[in-house]
Parts: sequence; structure tokens; C-alpha cells
Amino acid sequence: MDIMTVTCERVVSSLSPDDMEALCEAVTAAILDGGGFGWLQPPGSQALERYFEGMLLVPERSLYVVRDKGMICGAGQLARPPSSYEAHAATVNLTGFFVAPYARGRGLGRALANAMIQGAKAMGCKVINCDVRETHDAAIGLFRSLDFEHWGTHPYYARIGGQTVRGLFFSKLLAGEHEAARWQSSIAAPDAGGAPAPSEAPAKATHGLTLYPAIDLKDGACVRLRRGEMEDATHYSDDPAAQARLFEEAGCRHVHVVDLNGAFAGKSTNIPAIESIVKATSLPVQLGGGIRDMAAIERWLEAGVSRIILGSVAVKDPELVRQAARAFPGQIVAGIDARQGRVATEGWAEVSELEANDLALRMEDAGVAAIIFTEITRDGMLAGLDLEQTADMARRLSIPVIASGGVGTLDHLKDLREIARTVPGISGAIVGRALYDGRIALKDALEVLGSC
Repeated sequence: MDIMTVTCERVVSSLSPDDMEALCEAVTAAILDGGGFGWLQPPGSQALERYFEGMLLVPERSLYVVRDKGMICGAGQLARPPSSYEAHAATVNLTGFFVAPYARGRGLGRALANAMIQGAKAMGCKVINCDVRETHDAAIGLFRSLDFEHWGTHPYYARIGGQTVRGLFFSKLLAGEHEAARWQSSIAAPDAGGAPAPSEAPAKATHGLTLYPAIDLKDGACVRLRRGEMEDATHYSDDPAAQARLFEEAGCRHVHVVDLNGAFAGKSTNIPAIESIVKATSLPVQLGGGIRDMAAIERWLEAGVSRIILGSVAVKDPELVRQAARAFPGQIVAGIDARQGRVATEGWAEVSELEANDLALRMEDAGVAAIIFTEITRDGMLAGLDLEQTADMARRLSIPVIASGGVGTLDHLKDLREIARTVPGISGAIVGRALYDGRIALKDALEVLGSC
């Protein structure tokens, strides 16, 4: 085959209908052949089109395609960490990499991988990572031939056909010879002894944190619960839309909405109130509570909700979370609510044996855009956030963590800001009762957090 017929490119604008059709056909063929994007069964052309169209809206994702004689036959993505996660700023993950089975054996995979490596270098990345099922022999051989180093194995990487499949982790250092030597010599040995000298202390992050004012809905009204108990609710307003407008006028950039009745019922209940909030403000609305299937997710995103928070379903149906995160990149958030580190579900009525950090890692792997972490015992109590648990979770993840539960004073937000300077994975805070009670002025909260 003439290598000149093979071309690779980064997709920077919407694909033409013919290109989109070819891409979806290639993905479907790869999935049916046992690989590609983690789907076990093709989700359908409409879901795939939404997936790729949504990807172009996510700044941290770059889509590359490979063509043979002008037709798209494969693709891959470069996924960068969030800008706030400075520890991994020089790394990039190669993911969603595939070539359709009808186009293999022609050098397309190597051409695509080389183009993506060059793209990563152009971004200024020093390390490129990827992971592969151990059953994908051709992909493993390709990455090894491109000098990717196998550094680890995940024993429970995937469940396919009732069987557990391991995963292999690879990395490639992109820095030049001299720069690579500096990188390798600067890797500090663990427990090397002694604290760093003042001049060697790590620089503190200066990224702003986002304030998410909360509107919790019960029977169509704005309320706040104490420790998640529906019987212990304080009523604040009968006009949720007006409340959202007040937040916007005060300078907020986002609003956090929870359908409390829906969380207990397992389906959206406060529908008119939620719709009124979306219509009343131009603020991005992130919504949670009782959203437990793709139909509900699609309904609310089409209605103008910016991000969907999946809570109980993250524990009970993680495959739905994975499917939703692929179909709507950047628009799916996992809400992890815990009592003393154990995950609670069904509107906080049930407590599982699952550790919050374990669930967070699973959700990161599923592709969610962020984690909202709430320590239930502090929620509505105004005694301060659980900074220790929040920071511990953020250190383990490469996606943002939003803190929730317990903000009662401006000092609590200042404490979060100080922690976030050394734990940049913390990206914001949800505040409810303290705003409604007047314990914290919105202006002061925005100033402290540096809302972005």
C-alpha cells in the first residue's frame, strides 16, 4: 500500500457529515472486534456523534484521526489534566486509540501514534501515558516498538464476558536526551530524609476556586437539610428562580441545584422548579438528585442544564456513568456523599461498605469531569468542611474535587483556600445554609475563593 495515501490530523472543528459517518462506522467496527473506547457494545450512531461533538468542546481533549485515501479509519485522543492540577502539567494521556479492523496491517496505527506523539510534544508535554487491555496484542506491540515503557499492571482492569482482564500501563518520555537526564536525576527518592530547605519548598498554587451557591429543592421550595435528614429541613424561599437570579446578580458564575425529593424517589420530582431556574438565569446549572438513567440525563441536558451530577447510580450502576461520560464529555460529575468515609446512597438514607476514595478512583476511570465530595455528618451543620478527607481524595485523583458540607463562616472558606494552595486538585466549594442565613456575604465568599 502506498504510504502517501495515509494522512493524520488533529480535529479542530466539527467534522463533515461524511467524515462523522466514517468515524462512527470505524468506531463501531472496532468495538465489535473487541476494543475501542471501553464500550462492550456499540452505543449507536447518535450517541457516538454526540460523543465526538462534545469532545470538541472540552479544552483538555484533542481528537486525532487517521485517513486512508481520504476516509477516516481510526482515531485517538490526547487528554491533558485540568489546568488546576499543576503536578501533572507536563503529562498527557493517550486514550481512545483504535484503527478499524478492516484497515489494519497497513501502517495506520503507527502513523496515528507518531502524529499524536508529535502533537504531545508541540503542547510542551514531557511524558505521554497510555493503558491497554492485555488482550490487545497488536496495540501492545505497537507501543513497545515506539519505545513506550511498560511500568505496571492493573489486575482488575475490565470485566468482559464474565472474565476479568488485566490492563498494562505504558509511558514514554518525550523530553530530549539532555532534558530527560535532568528529569530523571531530579526524581526525589521517597523518604530521603529531612524536610526540604526553604528555598526548595514546593511553590504554592495560585489558582482560583469556584463558588457554587446551592439551591436544594423540596416540594418546589428552597430548603437546607441538616445531616441529610428530610425531616430536619429549614425553609428559605418559595421562588427558586428568583433565588438563582440573586446569585447571578451578586456575581456568581455557577449554581448548584439538588432535587431532594428526586434523590429519595429515584427520579426527578421538582421538575417545574428546576426548569424555572434554568430559564431564569444564564448561569451554568449543575443538577443532581434522582437522575439514574440515560433518558433523564439527556432530558436535562437538552433542557439547558450544564452538568449532571450522578450520585447513587455511581455505586449501583457504574456502567451507566461510564456510558454517560463518553456520550457527554465534560458534562457528567460524580457526587460522592459519605458518612465518616463510607459512601451513602438513596438520598443518604443507605450507607454502604464502599470507601469514598475507592469510588472516586472508579469514577475517574469512568471519565467523569469532576467529583463533588460531601461529608454528610457536617452538611448543614455550619461547623466547617472535612478538609482532611477532601484533600486526601484530591491528592489521589487527576480530576477536580469540589468540597461540600459544613461551610458556616468565611474562615472555613479561607481554610479551604489555604489547603488548595498545596492541593491544587481542589477546585471549588458548595455553600448553602451559610449564605441563606447571612453568616457569609456572597461578595466576601467570592473574594476569598477568587471565583473563576
